[in-house]
Amino acid sequence: MRTAVFGGSFDPIHNGHIDLLRVIVDNLALDRSIIIPAFVSPFKTARGAAAPEHRLEMCRLAFEGWTNAIVSDIELRREGASYTCDTLTYLSEMYPEDELFLITGADAFLTIQSWRSPEVIFSKATVCTIPRNGDDATRLESHSDYLKTLGARTAVLDVRVMAVSSTEIRERIRNCQSINGLVPDRVERYILSRGLYTEVSESDDG
Repeated sequence: MRTAVFGGSFDPIHNGHIDLLRVIVDNLALDRSIIIPAFVSPFKTARGAAAPEHRLEMCRLAFEGWTNAIVSDIELRREGASYTCDTLTYLSEMYPEDELFLITGADAFLTIQSWRSPEVIFSKATVCTIPRNGDDATRLESHSDYLKTLGARTAVLDVRVMAVSSTEIRERIRNCQSINGLVPDRVERYILSRGLYTEVSESDDG
């Protein structure tokens, strides 16, 4: 089985995340998706961020109705900083017959060789990304060639997805502006009903 592995802070999960996953799943003919909210990203700290249980529930709401999509709490149960090498090792042991495809944003793709134990990441999964704009495509292809010299398998898809950021959504909420159309309706209702993101946050994820 060809399995997408999609991790992140998801603070909150938004339609750009969902569009990215859908495009990669469709273009690479993947069979299953595992969505994994991080407990604590090693690259981010935040005040006013949503608690892990809220981010997990928002992911579950966002992917309701998706066929063969699993929202996993493995990084929340592990606690502490979430490292991709550890998550991929766990998944490869849980699903030994699966071929894993790690979905990353463009910025992450360009720095993945600096993450903890990149050789483990490269041995466990194909690293996938898409450009954010036309200029990114050439840069990502060039970096893909470099990563291959390090033993990585890569997939750079020159397609476009909805441009949304979690930072923008949090700022709109703090400014009492609508987030309709930026997140799934169920996620919007969840955020508003629980008063999430009404405090100043230093998190800055896509």
